[in-house]
Amino acid sequence: MSWFLLTIPSAYAQVSLPKLVSDNMVLQRDTKIKLWGWAGRHEKVTIKFNNKTGKAITGDDGKWMILLPVMKAGGPYTMEISASNHITIRNILIGDVWFCSGQSNMVINMERVKERYPEDIAQANYPEIRNFFIPTVADVRKVHDELPASEWKAATPTNTLNFGAASYFFARKLYLKYHVPIGIINASVGGTPIEAWISEGGLKQFPEYQTKLANFKDSVYMGKLLAKKDPPIKKPEADKGLTGPVKWYDTTYVPQGWHKFWLPGYWADQGVKGLNGTVWFRKEINIPASMTGTPAKLFMGRIIDADQAYVNGVLVGGTTYQYPPRRYDVAQGLLKPGKNIIVVRVVNTAGKGGFVPEKPYFLSAGGQNIDLRGDWQYQVGEVFETQWGAGSANNFSAQNEPAGLYNTMVAPVINYAVKGFVWYQGESNTAKPQAYQYLLPALISDWRSKWNNVKLPFIYAQLPNFMEVQYSPSESQWAEMRESQLKALAVPNTAMSVNIDAGEWNDIHPLDKKDVGERLALGAEKLAYHDETVVLSGPIYQSAKIEGNKITLTFNNIGSGLAAKDGGELQYFAIAGKNKKYVWAKARIEGNTVVVWNDDITEPLYVRYAWADNPEGANLYNKDGLPASPFTTDTQ
Repeated sequence: MSWFLLTIPSAYAQVSLPKLVSDNMVLQRDTKIKLWGWAGRHEKVTIKFNNKTGKAITGDDGKWMILLPVMKAGGPYTMEISASNHITIRNILIGDVWFCSGQSNMVINMERVKERYPEDIAQANYPEIRNFFIPTVADVRKVHDELPASEWKAATPTNTLNFGAASYFFARKLYLKYHVPIGIINASVGGTPIEAWISEGGLKQFPEYQTKLANFKDSVYMGKLLAKKDPPIKKPEADKGLTGPVKWYDTTYVPQGWHKFWLPGYWADQGVKGLNGTVWFRKEINIPASMTGTPAKLFMGRIIDADQAYVNGVLVGGTTYQYPPRRYDVAQGLLKPGKNIIVVRVVNTAGKGGFVPEKPYFLSAGGQNIDLRGDWQYQVGEVFETQWGAGSANNFSAQNEPAGLYNTMVAPVINYAVKGFVWYQGESNTAKPQAYQYLLPALISDWRSKWNNVKLPFIYAQLPNFMEVQYSPSESQWAEMRESQLKALAVPNTAMSVNIDAGEWNDIHPLDKKDVGERLALGAEKLAYHDETVVLSGPIYQSAKIEGNKITLTFNNIGSGLAAKDGGELQYFAIAGKNKKYVWAKARIEGNTVVVWNDDITEPLYVRYAWADNPEGANLYNKDGLPASPFTTDTQ
């Protein structure tokens, strides 16, 4: 696509613009504005904007670039671009532009969290907040000049549903405080590692990635790689629920030999171990007349992996993978007074299939809800045959490879001036968390270099709590990842939002994007807007002093002072001697320090705080309401 876009201007000698330079865009204030595009060879291009004029003549390659002078915040303005043709760009604002990037938790939009934030969406009338979401495209072989098709959208209750939730709350907080137009460029792709977002040059210090990048330039190697195919998989037995004389979702079907199931839960925990296949679930409910004759909504929490849901024999929705919430519309007239039947067909190919606990499971209609948790029936419809080796022949995906997303979703943006960067990523790198302490600074340096400004603020989200709670001190790759993220604060002009209280044990995509976005905004207020009154995060570990059998800890970002949330005793501190065998410790706040000890450890050397996948109960905060970052002293 990018080749086609780039050759059109040369062939037809007409000026064209990158996708970013378009109606409703926000341009960066207080810096020179760089505009660029394509036209015929040696064609004269003129831009008139906000009483300023810029001119250029294209080179042999048909490219042009014009630098407009520094401008203050304002608008809306119109831009006129003339060459052999004429383009008018309307409704332009000048304000602050933030490049927001990462993986799925930066992608997740307001529609996904609409039940949590209905008022925020209903009140989203901010025409000076604009969002440009970049669709996914990846390429390991070359750097692209242009982005895939997208457009700037102003924040309205409808448009905001497609804004990234974390980036929206970030932008809104800044806008409401400074009343300056805010532009969000969201370049994020779910499930992607940090190295995919770094340029080839930015990865020079990592030999393993350099080897890959060299191979990607070898056409023979790439041809063989892309030609690899998985071995054919024998088609499994057909699903009995779909092949019998009466489909299992049909209202006339009479279940025989079905088993009891307590929903929510996983079938591996309820008598069906080691099954990959399809399992059908069925429940009869009684509905009062007051809930009929109106549209309804079926909430089925989260399901691992895929599902189809039926109400009274009618398919009301389906989802093909595990992460989205199941929220299915039930048409008016489908529910009836008295007995109604809900059937859910679940397909799972790996791990524990079933219904994720502690999610919403209910039917809503006419302002009333029916709780769907409790006794259901289930029957196995199909067992998938294990395919040893299947799926292992070709695991190549450009979006997961070094520079694969930088080339396509970052490089085409670097001419566009920004106020700074916002980053929410790390989940895909937790298998090698220690490497992240080098990769994150490499990303920061790379992007600042590409935008030609070593001082651009870089603000990032530390990973929240996730997975099962562990009740004894233990090792944790997620804790190691948070430590690597913490260490990146050594890079100048960076800030980190601590989110150890904003996660969900059973969901890698927690719904609390408001706290995350607004905490990220605190970093921007401090670094980009130079507000010295702002406490930009919770307490950050600074130093430790051993005194007898106690260790005294000092912190940065204590704000108005240290505090135990809810006024209880400090929790989730662990202590160890030279053997590094950690045990739970007592801890108390003394002024601006925390003193940690365990009476059985007479010669303590190390302390950890909130060192777990999900350190439930970790409660060290500052009095400004911001949680302390997890940390360990044994890597100092």
